[in-house]
Amino acid sequence: MKLVVFAHGKESGPWGAKSLALAEVARRRGWRFLSPDLRTTTDPEERVELLLEAVPTGAGPLVLIGSSMGGYVASRASGRLRPAALLLLAPALCLPGYQDQDPRPVAGRVVVVHGRDDALIPAAHAWRFVTRHGAEFHLLADAHPLHASIPFLEQLLARLLTDLVPGNGLAAHL
Repeated sequence: MKLVVFAHGKESGPWGAKSLALAEVARRRGWRFLSPDLRTTTDPEERVELLLEAVPTGAGPLVLIGSSMGGYVASRASGRLRPAALLLLAPALCLPGYQDQDPRPVAGRVVVVHGRDDALIPAAHAWRFVTRHGAEFHLLADAHPLHASIPFLEQLLARLLTDLVPGNGLAAHL
């Protein structure tokens, strides 16, 4: 089963504008899309466990997407889930109160998208993460929610999913 899993942010829900748009991209390409509700707790480590419990065993290929706190959650969960791709959107990284200040992403491909005008999480935090871990980075003229960049995010996910088709490159990491 080809599966995309979306981890939402601290104050958002599982079916916001980004997840709805990305779910449609995934479905059009024959992927199942799961966006578990993680709002039962605001503790990032508890959310990691909730996400791990929500992902069906034997899912693969797997793409993890995390937005804001969900970016931290997805990064931490990647070590156990080992997705083919990890897409982090304005990830809550290098912030006080988070257990792991530098969660090591484990994925065939790691992509980070951040808004240049993000007032909640400095883009420098994302830059520090991508330079440490060799991730692909996109800095966009947008704010923290990245709502103005949804068309770009749709194109980016479409390319990631296309790359995961056998014979297109990333499939070797499965």
